[in-house]
Amino acid sequence: MKKLLANRGVLMALGFTALFIVVSVYFLMHENYLVLLVPAVLLMMWLFVNYRDESLALIALGTPFAVDYAVIGDMKLSMPVEPMMIAFTLVFLFQEVLMRRYDKRILRHPVSILIMLSILWMIVASALSLKPVESFKYTTARLWFVIPFFYATAQSFQKVRHIKMFYWAYALALGAVVALTTAKTLGGFSDLQLMHRVMRPFYNDHTAYGCVIALMLPLAVYYTFESEAKTWKRLIAAALAVLLLIGLGLSYCRAAWISVVLAVGMYVLVRLGVRLRWMVLVAAVLAGLFFTFQSEIVYRMGKNTQDSSFTVAEQVQSMSNITTDASNLERLNRWDAAFRMWREYPVTGIGPGAYQFIYGPYQRSEMMTVISTNDGDLGNAHSEYIGPLTEQGVPGALLVLAVFVTTFLTGERVYRTAKDRRLGHLALVLAVSLLTYYIHGMLNNFLDTDKLSVPFWGLTAAVVALDIVTEKKTA
Repeated sequence: MKKLLANRGVLMALGFTALFIVVSVYFLMHENYLVLLVPAVLLMMWLFVNYRDESLALIALGTPFAVDYAVIGDMKLSMPVEPMMIAFTLVFLFQEVLMRRYDKRILRHPVSILIMLSILWMIVASALSLKPVESFKYTTARLWFVIPFFYATAQSFQKVRHIKMFYWAYALALGAVVALTTAKTLGGFSDLQLMHRVMRPFYNDHTAYGCVIALMLPLAVYYTFESEAKTWKRLIAAALAVLLLIGLGLSYCRAAWISVVLAVGMYVLVRLGVRLRWMVLVAAVLAGLFFTFQSEIVYRMGKNTQDSSFTVAEQVQSMSNITTDASNLERLNRWDAAFRMWREYPVTGIGPGAYQFIYGPYQRSEMMTVISTNDGDLGNAHSEYIGPLTEQGVPGALLVLAVFVTTFLTGERVYRTAKDRRLGHLALVLAVSLLTYYIHGMLNNFLDTDKLSVPFWGLTAAVVALDIVTEKKTA
């Protein structure tokens, strides 16, 4: 007894245990079972404090399986991972503020600075929003995506093996979802609408599903040919790459297909030694030609009546159908409404996340389609560039574009200058993976969801971490 009394830690533990038992009995007698989650929450917090890197991988592993659940009224969280992200964010901030051990090189990195400026501008735009409550909710959610999966992982990924651990955690879970979705698809090839929603409840529709597969595919191919890896690991990577290719094909997501093709083309050009300045020049010339001959191009697009199809060639051809394809026409309707709103609020926008609550009255009757609603309650602006322009004004759109461009340029620079060619090649593949999202983002936007934010910000952090830790060649 004397030894027990002398050990204050044991006494405190026994005291808290007894208190928890008493409180639990009280709540259970009143049929409130949430108290049973307390041990799980405490265990989770302990993991976040003592096993940060593994905790990030654990959240990544659970993300593809997460489903939306209404927790308070109509407020939905992706369960169980979003509560874990919120808790991780609080623990991470508390630890770093208390211990002051965060790597300042990350905070000084151009990508990191641009992300911080983007979030600060989102806060300003939220304060001036037409829907301030919804905008602050949207901005707050962005914080628990960015802080764990960019700022925490950027520090973790300075140990390169943690990049692989994070990737495989998400990729293997995604592979399981793809396998399940493919199995459900068998026998349903005659119903294109079924193919568009068969990935539910894990992914809302085929566009997000195809987008995340495209994002993860280049790294699966990279690990397949990683010379330092053991044979059995390369075989697993090859199996995953094949599975993701099948999933990409069966997603019937045209934007995902095109993004992979263009990203592979960029990878080949960089590996051949073509400098980015020439690529930018060619892109500028092509853009100039488009605007010069836009009337003729739009006229010819108007002649295209090919709707979505099971045939790959016809499915790709339908991308330019602005006459009868409801998906394309609805996207044009959303963009038209977005630009009309932006012209009214060009500097600060209507507020982050506010588009879906406001765009209804901005639709023009001649632009509306069979899938439009007068209420305007079917989601966002369907563009990672037009959306921020409308919701955050010109500064918000420029900051988003700057984050994307700077991240890709960083990955390409590491590839050219790293003394360790293996790390340089990894940085290039990471940049190419992100490029699939940058391209896809012209037609859709998913960074307000955990499904895409977790891998997107994680891969962005990996590029920054490699830029920090790789030893560069002298000029």
